[in-house]
Amino acid sequence: MTHAAHRATQPHSSHSPELRAAARHFDRRRFLTLTGAAAALALATNLPVAGAAAAAELDPGRITENPFTLGVASGDPLPTSVLLWTRLAPKPYEPDGGLPAERVVVRWEIARDEDFRRVVRRGATLAHAEFHHTVHVEVPYLDPGREYYYRFRAGSWISDTGRTRTAPGRGHLSGASGLSFAAVSCQRYDQGYYTAYRHLANEDIDVVLHLGDYLYEYAVNAAGGARKYTDRVLPAHFNQETVTLEDYRLRYALYKTDPDLQAAHRAHPFVVTWDDHETENNYAGDNDEHDSPPEEFLLRRAAAYRAYWENQPLRRRQRPDGPDMRLYRRFSWGRLAQFDILDTRQYRDNQAQGDGWQIPGPESADPARSITGDEQEQWLLDGWADSDAIWNVVPQQVTFSQRRNAVGETYKVSMDSWDGYRASRERVLAGAEDAGIENLMVLTGDVHVGYAFDIKRDFDDRSSRTVGAELVTTSVSSGGNGSDKPANWDTYMTANPHMRFYNGRRGYLTVSLGRTQARADFHALPFVTTPDAGLTTVASFAMEAGNPGLTPV
Repeated sequence: MTHAAHRATQPHSSHSPELRAAARHFDRRRFLTLTGAAAALALATNLPVAGAAAAAELDPGRITENPFTLGVASGDPLPTSVLLWTRLAPKPYEPDGGLPAERVVVRWEIARDEDFRRVVRRGATLAHAEFHHTVHVEVPYLDPGREYYYRFRAGSWISDTGRTRTAPGRGHLSGASGLSFAAVSCQRYDQGYYTAYRHLANEDIDVVLHLGDYLYEYAVNAAGGARKYTDRVLPAHFNQETVTLEDYRLRYALYKTDPDLQAAHRAHPFVVTWDDHETENNYAGDNDEHDSPPEEFLLRRAAAYRAYWENQPLRRRQRPDGPDMRLYRRFSWGRLAQFDILDTRQYRDNQAQGDGWQIPGPESADPARSITGDEQEQWLLDGWADSDAIWNVVPQQVTFSQRRNAVGETYKVSMDSWDGYRASRERVLAGAEDAGIENLMVLTGDVHVGYAFDIKRDFDDRSSRTVGAELVTTSVSSGGNGSDKPANWDTYMTANPHMRFYNGRRGYLTVSLGRTQARADFHALPFVTTPDAGLTTVASFAMEAGNPGLTPV
C-alpha cells in the first residue's frame, strides 16, 4: 500500500557510490548477464564469490549461547517431502548473529511422535556463513498425508520441536478429512503485537498461506513503535530503512524473535509468497517508488530477495539468482485442491497513471500491460487446463476484484491492484472459463482489511454471472487496531454490490475445503497495540462446489 509520508524521502543507500555508478552503465539485460555486472552485484550485496563455501568449520563446542533464538519452521509440503528451516544466531541483533564466518554442522531429525521415539529420518547439513547460517533441509521419503515432528541440534544445543505434515498423494481425493488452511498477511512489527499468531498456533489446520508483507522496510525505533517497549531497548541500527543485505537480514532477525510468530511456525507448515514491503513499498518489476535507475534498484532488490530466501522455509529451486527469484509455484492437496501461488510484484509493468487511486483510463486498460508477466500468466492458464482438482485456489497479493471508491459513474480504483491491470484480469478470467474451472478461489492480502467478494465474469455488468470467490485476509498487525466499520464502509458496500463483507480489524482467515463445500471464517482481534487480545469470528461464508459464490452462514 502507498504511504505518502515515505515517498517524500529517498532512503539512504549504503551501496558505495562507485558500485552505484557502475550499475548505471548496464541496461537491465546486460546487468543480469554480464560477468562484470554479476561481480558488482555480489560486492554491492556483500555476497561471497567462488570458494566461499570452503570456509573453515566451527567447533560446535565454541557455541556457548543458544543458537536457535529465531525458532524453527517448515514449509512447501509435498506428498513425500517437506522443507525444514532454522537459522543459527546466538546474538540475533548483531550483524553476524554472534557467529564467526565459519560453517557449522547442524543435525536434524524428523519423527512420527513429538517425543522422537519413532524417528523416521535424520541427517546432518551445513549452516554456511554465506547464507547467514540459515539451514534449508529438504526431507525426502516421507509418507503422504501424515503429521511429523522435527528438531535441530548444533553442538549441545537442541532447538524447539516443530510440527509439520505432508500433503496427500494424488490418489487421494480429499485426504483423511478434507483440508483446512489459514491465510495471513501484513505483519508490520512496529504497528502492533502478533497476537493473531498466538491464536493461529492453536488452530487445527493443515497449512498456513502467507500472502506477503512478512517484513516491512521502514524504520523501527528503540521502543518498537506502537509496541512501546519498557522492558527492552532495540538497537539503533533498526531505526533506518532497509537497503543493504545486512539491513534486510537484521530486520528478519528482529521480526523472527517475536514469540507468537515463532509459535505459529512451530505449529504449522507455511507456504509463503511476498508482496512489496519485503523489498520496498509499491515497487513494480525493476521500478522503485523513487524513480531510481532500474539497474540501481536491482541492487536493492537482489539484497531483499536474498534475505527473503534465507529466512523463509523455501526449497533450493527458489534460491534467487541476483535480483531474480522464481517464487510462483504449484502444490496439490490430493485431488481436492490445486494451489497456484502467484508473484504479482517481480514481473508486473509499472503502475498506470502514476499509481495511487485514479479514474480508470486508457493506460490502466491497455491490453499490453500485465501484473503477472506473460510467462507466469501462461503458466497459470496451462495449470488450470491440466487441473483435475475440485477446488482451484490462487494465493496472491493484491485485490483481484473490482473495488470502486465512489457510488455513481465517476469513481477511482487502485492502480496497484488488479483494477490497474484490467486486461490481465480479463485474460485470467477468460482462461479459467476456457479451462472449465468451476470452483475458483482467490486469496488476497495487502490491504489491511478483510473482504469477501463474489468474482464476476464482468464487473461492469451487475447482472454478470458469478465465477468464483475472492477472500481477502486482514493484516496481522499493520495499520494498528483498526475498526469494524472503516469510514468508507457504506460507500464501498454500496458501490461494489459483489462485495459481501468488509471489516477493518486485525486477524486472519481460515478456510475448510471438502468435496462438496468450502467454508471461510474471518477472525478478528479488538486491538493489537497491547498484547493478549481475545479472538472472535466476525463473519463466515459457505461456497458450494459447482455453484460459485458466497453464502453467509
